[in-house]
Amino acid sequence: MGPMRALGVTGLAVAVVAALVTLFGAVTGFERTDGGEVAVIRDGGPFDDSGIRQIVDPASGLTWTGLWSSAHRYPAQQRFYTITADAKRATTLGVDVVTVPSSDGVDLGIEGTLYFTLNLDHATLKRFDDKFGTRTFRGQDGEQRHAWDGDEGWAAFFGQAVRPVVDNALRAQIGAMRCADLVPTCALVDKARQGVRLEPHDANGGITRVQDAVNTTLEHDLAQTLGDRFLTGMRFNLVRVTLPQDVQQAVTRALAASARVAEALAEVDSAEARAKADRARQSGYERCPACADIDKLKSLPQGITVYAPGNSEIIVPSK
Repeated sequence: MGPMRALGVTGLAVAVVAALVTLFGAVTGFERTDGGEVAVIRDGGPFDDSGIRQIVDPASGLTWTGLWSSAHRYPAQQRFYTITADAKRATTLGVDVVTVPSSDGVDLGIEGTLYFTLNLDHATLKRFDDKFGTRTFRGQDGEQRHAWDGDEGWAAFFGQAVRPVVDNALRAQIGAMRCADLVPTCALVDKARQGVRLEPHDANGGITRVQDAVNTTLEHDLAQTLGDRFLTGMRFNLVRVTLPQDVQQAVTRALAASARVAEALAEVDSAEARAKADRARQSGYERCPACADIDKLKSLPQGITVYAPGNSEIIVPSK
């Protein structure tokens, strides 16, 4: 056997082995899941339909799932969705920039996190896979993916199916409140324009009201929009609300102007106090001339040995 023929036989053997390995992987019919995932198994044999065969729970051992079946793997642990007002922190995997207008027209940046878990009830999971696992979603990179295509696929599903509901809940609650109810310094701009001394107030109550209202309505709204309670354990934590850059700059200018006004007012108050004290002292001297001389003596520098009021020729030596 020549060298070329031997190489050809070896290459063919490698190709056959690779094909057998691929075929074995496709038809073995066994699946297992990690602790953080659940798998929806769909039939896929030549004589089967593509219906759901079974659910493989998280952290399962090797499980028989049938020949040529496919596994749609979804996250089984708690997930979180981060909302930020800083565009530099935004990513394609669950960190989005959200701005919502207040009732008085100020676009407010939202900082917060939404926590939730996929409903692991088997019947609910089957309905979820039928409705959302059999279609694709466009991610921020423009690629179409299934919800079970790893983190990128889940982020694409969340961005198209869930995020609009979250944004709407925030818009409804924040849109019913004034900027000053959520950001204490927001009230300073108008007060400064009106010449009122600035006294910022606490906005924690407004933020808590928004957070509680979102938590009350969001799970219901998502179930209504998605068609079932596919997501559970919904909890939104609103960290803070921020002003747009131009408004924040206006607030900074207002605070600086207020500081200058406060400083000027303090100087006026001090001058008025000194003038009032001088008038009171002069009035006292008019009633008690001797008191004036006493105060003069007390104010003399140390070392004076001779004091002759009214005599300008007296020389006053020092020690």
